[in-house]
Amino acid sequence: MIGYAFMGKAHSNAWRNVSSYFDVPAFDQRVLVGRDPAGVAAAAERYGWAESSTDWRAMIARDDIHIVDICAPGWMHAEIAIAALAAGKHVLVEKPLANTLAEAEAMAAAARTARAGGVQSMIGFNYRRVPALALARELIAEGRLGSIRHVRAAYLQDWLVDPESPMTWRLRRETAGSGALGDIASHAIDQVLFLLGGQVTEVSGRTHTFATHRPGANGPEEVTVDDAAWATLTLASGAIASVEVSRVATGQKNSLKLEIYGEKGAILFDLERLNELGFLDATLPVREQGFRQILVNEPEHPYLEAWWPQGHVIGWEHTFTHEIRDFLAAIGNGTEPSPSFEDGLTVQRILAAVEESAAAKSSIIQLAFSPARDAAAAPAPTAFPEGA
Repeated sequence: MIGYAFMGKAHSNAWRNVSSYFDVPAFDQRVLVGRDPAGVAAAAERYGWAESSTDWRAMIARDDIHIVDICAPGWMHAEIAIAALAAGKHVLVEKPLANTLAEAEAMAAAARTARAGGVQSMIGFNYRRVPALALARELIAEGRLGSIRHVRAAYLQDWLVDPESPMTWRLRRETAGSGALGDIASHAIDQVLFLLGGQVTEVSGRTHTFATHRPGANGPEEVTVDDAAWATLTLASGAIASVEVSRVATGQKNSLKLEIYGEKGAILFDLERLNELGFLDATLPVREQGFRQILVNEPEHPYLEAWWPQGHVIGWEHTFTHEIRDFLAAIGNGTEPSPSFEDGLTVQRILAAVEESAAAKSSIIQLAFSPARDAAAAPAPTAFPEGA
C-alpha cells in the first residue's frame, strides 16, 4: 500500500480486519510505502504491515507483491497505477481516479490492456459499500420507485469554514486538481450513477472559492481550487440530478444527503445516519403513505451477514472492509471488480464538464461518449516532478 495518512489508515484497518469477517482469499500485508522513513516505519508497525519502504518503484518490481493499493494524493495516481498495472499487479486506487482528464484516460487505457491479461483494477468509491445505499440500489433496480424523475445529492463539510485554516496540498490545483469538486462531488456524482445506473448527457455547473488566500508557511498563499460547487446533471433516462458540495458548510461534518424521487416511491439517505434508509411506497393508498425508516442491520441486507446481531449498527470504517472484500473476491474469482477505472473516467468527465460549464458562466455542456472507446485512444500520462 502506498500512502499512510488518512486514507492509508482507513485502508489498513480494512486489510487488517477483512479476513476476520469475510471469506476471502488468503493474503499478507507485505509493505507500506511512504516518503518519510521514520513515519512510514512507525505506521507500518501500528497498522499491521510486515515492512516499510520509501521506494514504490522497487516495491512494484518485487515478485512477492501481487496487489498495489494506492492511497497517495491524486496527482500521483496515474504514474503509480499505470506502472503497477504494467508490472502485472492488481490495482486499487482511491478516488478521484486522477487530477486531470488526460491522466484518467491514460489510466483507463492501461486498465483495459491489463485486464486482457487477467490483471484487475478498481477505484475506491467506498460509499457504494454502505449497506443502506446498496439496498437503495436494489430497491430501484427492482422497480420499487418506478421511473426516476429527479435526484438531489448534497455532500457538505465544514473543515474550511475558518478563513485562517492553514494552507494544505488540498488547496493547490497542482497537487489536488480541484477542491470540493474532485474531493467530494466525485462521491456524490458516483452515487447518482450507481443508484440510477444511467449515463449523464448534459451538465451545467458553478464553482466558487470563498477564502481566496490562506495562511502558508511564508505568509498568505493563494487558494487555487474551489471551496464549493453546484451542478445540474441530465441523464439519458430523462432524470435530472442536482448536486451541491461544500467544504465551508458551517455545522456539517460529513453529510452526504441523497433524495431519489420516482413515480412510485422515494428514498432518503444521510451518511451521518448511515444505518438508516428512508423509503416511501407511493403505490399504497394515500391514507397509508409516508416515509418509513428501515434500520439496515438485518442479515438479509447487503454485507451484514458478516457483522453483528440485528440492531447492532456498523460505521463508516466498515465500508472500506466491504470494498476490500469485494476487490479480493473479484481477484479470487477472476472476475472484473466494480467500480472500474472506466467508471472513474466517467466521473472524471463529468467533473471536467462542471468546470468547463462554470468557466463559461454555467452554460450547458453536452456529454456523449463511450469511456472504453475513448480510453483506448488516451494520451500518455503527464510528467511528474523529480522525487514525486
